[in-house]
Formats: sequence, structure tokens, C-alpha cells
Amino acid sequence: MTQPISPLLPISYSKEVAAAKLRGAPIVALESTIITHGMPYPGNIEMARSVEAIIRQEGAVPATIAVIHGTLHIGLEPEELEALAKTEGALKVSRADIAFAIAERRTGATTVAATMIAAARAGIKVFATGGIGGVHRGAEESFDISADLEELSRTGVIVVCAGAKAILDIPKTLEVLETRGVPVVTYDSTEFPAFWSRSSGLTSPLTLNSPAAIANFQTTREQLGIDGGMLIANPVPEADEIPREEMEIYIERALDSAERDEITGKAVTPYLLSTIFDITEGRSLKTNIALVENNARLAAEIAVALAD
Repeated sequence: MTQPISPLLPISYSKEVAAAKLRGAPIVALESTIITHGMPYPGNIEMARSVEAIIRQEGAVPATIAVIHGTLHIGLEPEELEALAKTEGALKVSRADIAFAIAERRTGATTVAATMIAAARAGIKVFATGGIGGVHRGAEESFDISADLEELSRTGVIVVCAGAKAILDIPKTLEVLETRGVPVVTYDSTEFPAFWSRSSGLTSPLTLNSPAAIANFQTTREQLGIDGGMLIANPVPEADEIPREEMEIYIERALDSAERDEITGKAVTPYLLSTIFDITEGRSLKTNIALVENNARLAAEIAVALAD
């Protein structure tokens, strides 16, 4: 029988993050599912180190978030990051089960929703990720809608991404975000991006052209007492994108494969991403890494602007 843990939340800050909090330095939160579920070792640790280095180069401090043996870690020491990259069977935790992972002393990688919860708990205002979850294609029958959208409506963290994952129903995802009152801002473009592609074919609800303008927008929301997060969609660099028309062909093939194999629930997204990786012969992963690094850079710039 599992013994109850202390009523105090078991939380650990890395030395770097703890020092940053003490001096009021800008911090950028990072999720960990991209490490445990996004790509195999050693590519995952190389990507994680690269993203953290970019954030430091821009004058902020990275805080990779994960649950390790029941302790919520806000920032990982180098040896902890290495160990997580090698971990097999880590839970993929969201709002529904992050507390379960802590209570049961499990190891879990945080999704967008869980990372937002942890970041807010730690007083971190900016979070960089790849792409958010959203309304899945066929959700009118499956009711498969990511917890990321609900989290964005309730948790006051700026989420920098490359748009919603292109495997989703992006028009419906934007509709849900609008209904929930979540500001959707595309950085330096009037077109909402689609993860691997710079455009989804949809006009962005809002556009801002500088990190300072984004910081000012968020500060004004706080002054008005408006709760919830903000989504910043940052198009993948042009040199790294896979055009939307080309990606749609790959996505349809992957969706057909998922239907044949009867893939459902949390298994859908990793299955589709893995299948698309195979179809594109690894090209999709290279684009994925490029957009994550691009998002980390912008998130650090926003965090620095907020601190100023």
C-alpha cells in the first residue's frame, strides 16, 4: 500500500531557477513530453540542451518541468535532464493526472496543460512549446478535444508555439479558443500558422510584431483583471517549413493509418507524429526541432520584455 506523502507539495527548483527567482530574472518554462515522447535518445537530449541554451543566450533562464519520482521539478539539473531523456515508460501527464503522478510518486512528463499549471504555481509567466493540442479531426463523433484549450482559458501563462498541431481541426480549435476568451496572437504575420507550415490558410485573430508589444498586451490584461492565458503563434522559419499543401497529403495518409489500426485517446497524437516522421523520412522531425528552437527564442525575448 502506498504511504501518504507530506501534505506539503513536493516541489524542487533547479539551482539555476532558484537563483533566477531570487533576483527576479526572466524565466521560460519548457514542457517535458517532447523529451520523453517526442523523439528517441540521444536526439531528445540534444534538442533539450539546444533549446535551453537558446533561452540563456537571449538573457532568460530555462525551466524544464517534469514530475520525477513524485516530486514536481521546476528546472532540471544537467544529470536530471539526461536521466529523463533516457527514461522509458514515463507517464504523459495533463491536468487530470499531474496530481496522480505526484501522489503516487511516479515519473511523468508534462504536456502543455500540466506545464502551464506548474509554471503558474512557480510564478513563471512565459512557456515555450512546439504546438498546442486542440480539437481533433472528427471530434464531432469522438469528442476528442485537448485539455490544452481549457487550460489556456483558466491559467495565466503566455504560451509560445508554432500554432496548433496541423493534425488537428484548426478552424474548430480557433473557434473553441475564441469561445473561451483566449487571445490568439500571431507574431509578425497576419496568417495563423499550422505547426510544420507557416500558414494554415486562416487569418490570425490578432497580430503583434514585437516581444515588447506582447508583454504590454499581457500587462494590460492583468491590469484589467482578465484571467487566463495568451496564445502566441510563432510561424516556423521559412527555410525550415514544409508547405501546407504538401503536409496535408502526409497527414491524410497518417489519419487513414490511425483509423485502420484503431488508435484512440492519448495514443493518437504520438502515433500520427511517428507515422508522419516515417512518411517524410525524418523531414517532419527536423522542422519540429527548428520550430521549437524558434519558439524558445521568442519566448525568452517576451520574458525579458516582461521583466523590463
